Amino acid sequence: MRYRGDHIGALMPSPSITFGFILATLYGALFHLLMGGNARRLALFLLAGWLGFALGHIFGAIFAVNILSIGPLHTFSATLGAWLALLAARFLSRPAPQE
Repeated sequence: MRYRGDHIGALMPSPSITFGFILATLYGALFHLLMGGNARRLALFLLAGWLGFALGHIFGAIFAVNILSIGPLHTFSATLGAWLALLAARFLSRPAPQE
């Protein structure tokens, strides 16, 4: 079965979604590089970066935070959300203090 060329665009994510995913992944990887840990913590930090970036972007869209926006991507609020989520993941995943 042959596909028409106009259906291809519906299958590809927009450039802003791709750029946001790359930024969130870089934030999670950089945080893991700075904080250290094993592969499980890398996965945790990547997930936290993605989730925080998405929530920060949604917050910026709802409250019209247009600082450092790149096209439709609310970069400032998304970056802030990613780093807050990463800090929360680091704080919540700390081992319990030994006595």
